[in-house]
Amino acid sequence: MKRKLINFNAGPAALPESVLNTIDQQIVNWQDMGLSILELGHRTLEFSALAEKLEASVRRILKVPDDFTILMLPGGANVLFSMLVMNLIGDFKTANYINTGYWSKAAIKEALKYTDVHIAASSEEQGYNTIPDIDTWDITKDAAFLHFTDNETIGGVEFSQIPAIENMVLVSDMTSSLFSKPIDFKRIGCIYASAQKNFGIAGMSLVIVRRDLLDRALPETPSVFHFANQDKSKSLLATPPTFAFYVASLVLDWIEEEGGVESMAERNLEKSTILYHFLDKSNLYHNPIDKKHRSRMNIPFTMDSSKESAFFNEAKKMGLLYLEGHRSIGGARASIYNAISTEQVNRLVDFLQYFETHY
Repeated sequence: MKRKLINFNAGPAALPESVLNTIDQQIVNWQDMGLSILELGHRTLEFSALAEKLEASVRRILKVPDDFTILMLPGGANVLFSMLVMNLIGDFKTANYINTGYWSKAAIKEALKYTDVHIAASSEEQGYNTIPDIDTWDITKDAAFLHFTDNETIGGVEFSQIPAIENMVLVSDMTSSLFSKPIDFKRIGCIYASAQKNFGIAGMSLVIVRRDLLDRALPETPSVFHFANQDKSKSLLATPPTFAFYVASLVLDWIEEEGGVESMAERNLEKSTILYHFLDKSNLYHNPIDKKHRSRMNIPFTMDSSKESAFFNEAKKMGLLYLEGHRSIGGARASIYNAISTEQVNRLVDFLQYFETHY
C-alpha cells in the first residue's frame, strides 16, 4: 500500500507506511494464532510476551536506566496532568510549573485541584512565542517537582534540551517530542506522553519515572492511577489498550530499523530546517516563534486571513491534509513527526511555493 495523501495532523498523527502495511497483514491472523490481535486476552502468555517486548524496546531505544520504571497506561496526557500530581506531590505543599503555552496551562489547571502551583516562569506576555531564559526562572525550592512541557504542540515552541536544575525533581510532558530525540535521564525524574504522535495510536500513554519517586502517591489515588501499583503489575492492573500496545511495538521496531532516536533527531532537524528556511524567506507566510525555541515537530505559520480558505482547499486537492491550525489560535500548522519523510516535507514546500506564486 503506497499512500498519496500526507497526514500533517498534530494527532492522531501519521504512522509509518510499513507499520500500516504490517497491521493490514496481521490484523485478522496475528502470529498464525487464528485470531486477531484485537481479540487477544491481556492475561494470555502471548500478550504478556508482547508487553514485555514493548517495555524492553522502550528501555533499549531511549537508553532508560535501571532505576526508572516504564509504565504503559490507558488514557492520554490529559489524564496524566492529574495522575502525575497524585503520584508525585507526596507531603509537599506546592509544585513548580513553567508556563509556555496551551498544554502547560492545561497541566497547571489540573494540578491546582491537588496542590498549590507556583509559576516559576511564563511566556504568556510574549504570546507564548518563546521560552523564558532559565536565568529568569523563580523556582520554589521546597516543592515536589518542576514541570515543563517539552514541546508545545499548538504554539510550536520546544526546549532544545532538558533544563539543568539542581536539587529539584524535573517532570516533563513529552507527548509530542518523545522518540524524536535522545533523552538525558540524569536530568529528569519523570516523563510522560500520549502515544498518538511518535509512539503509536490514541488510547495509551507512556510514563517513565524514577523508582525512588514511587512512594509519594496520595492515599486517595485510585488504584489504576497509582504508579507503584501499576509498576508491580507490569502495567496490567486493569485491562490495557491491547491494540495500542501492539501498534506501539511495531512503531518502535520501525524506529530501530531506521537507526534509533539519534537518526530520528537528525531527520527531524533536517525536515524542520527545510520548512523554516522556506517560511523565513516567504513574502506570504510567517512563523512567529523565537528562532532559538522553534519546534521540530509542530510548525505553525500565518498568512493573510483572506487567503486561508483557498489555501486549505488547494492543499487538500494536492493530498496535503490537516494543515489547519489549532482552533484556539487559527492560522496553519504542519506537524512533521517521525513518520513524515523529508520527501513529504519537500512536497509541502513545493505546494507552499505554488500557492504563494498563484495567490
